[in-house]
Amino acid sequence: MTSFDDGTDVRSRVTIRCQDSASIGVTFCDRFSFDADSVHYAVELEAPGLTARVNEVVAWIWDRDLAPFLEGLADDYRGWDGERSWQTDDRDLAVSAVFRSGGYVGLTWTLRPWPKAAGGWGASVTTWLEAGEQMASLASDIRQFLAGEQ
Repeated sequence: MTSFDDGTDVRSRVTIRCQDSASIGVTFCDRFSFDADSVHYAVELEAPGLTARVNEVVAWIWDRDLAPFLEGLADDYRGWDGERSWQTDDRDLAVSAVFRSGGYVGLTWTLRPWPKAAGGWGASVTTWLEAGEQMASLASDIRQFLAGEQ
């Protein structure tokens, strides 16, 4: 399940909740841009006993971004074998997807800021969504969030 919180000018927040447990979630928020080449945003993970946040994930306009990855998963609503994955160039946000019988997609969201620094940290949560409409809605919400569209 995804939800949008509306800001004054743009969609300011997208929250993904696990269908199996609403206490597990991922939030995209605090979007900003310095120029026409990139979008910066924060990602928050939450689960019982876990709260993690990366303040500045960067999406470059010339790179393969998250929205087309999610759209591809939604298009394959009948399922696939194995795992599919995506990550930012900086590798501070990664998503892996698996298909489960019954028409559900497990998305494992991993935050790993400063992946090459000594003493770095990582955190992951997995959200389960319906393969068809919920995945398509998530892809659309993320595309709008990254584009700053209402």
